[in-house]
Amino acid sequence: MTGTVHVVDDDEAVRDSLRFLLEQEGFAVRTYGDARALLGSELPPVGCIVTDFRMPEIDGLQLQAQLASQGTRLPVIVMTAHGDVPVAVRALKAGAVDFLEKPFDDGQLVDAVRRALDANRDALACATAAETATQKLARLTPRELDVLDLVVAGKSNKEIGRTLGTSPRTIDVHRARVFQKLEAESLPDLVHLVLAAKAGATVR
Repeated sequence: MTGTVHVVDDDEAVRDSLRFLLEQEGFAVRTYGDARALLGSELPPVGCIVTDFRMPEIDGLQLQAQLASQGTRLPVIVMTAHGDVPVAVRALKAGAVDFLEKPFDDGQLVDAVRRALDANRDALACATAAETATQKLARLTPRELDVLDLVVAGKSNKEIGRTLGTSPRTIDVHRARVFQKLEAESLPDLVHLVLAAKAGATVR
């Protein structure tokens, strides 16, 4: 799925021009006359947002903030007028993935949208991996979680046994169950799974 490009601009001519350009490049496009129209719409998780900064009532930065408060994580590209570079910097600090200083050429917009959609796909893939990892970790008992933490830390069965107050043979049984429940074939598999779960927890 390529995703939908949501274009927000209070200038109808600009909206129509951007829609035409992006549709010519094969993108699905929705346009909105102001920020409220976008905020009142149901946005699918695959796509990105291209918004003008200077709009009545709710500007581009305020739109970013409200999208974040709603839990919408679509990448945002902010269009700014010449001389609004400080605004663009604020937009990036607030989470925008890119900004375009007007006037920009068609290629700049298309490239920015492609980067934003790539970032969106990567973020969704990471979120899916994190959810899968969290679900797998939930299969483990508290003792198996203790063993997993120490295995990932590079401890041997003997060291884990000393830490947890049990025999290396018992640790070997727990370790085997950890690999089985987590559907892991190697230590790197375990490490990747734990890192994915932690990344998901950080995002949430």
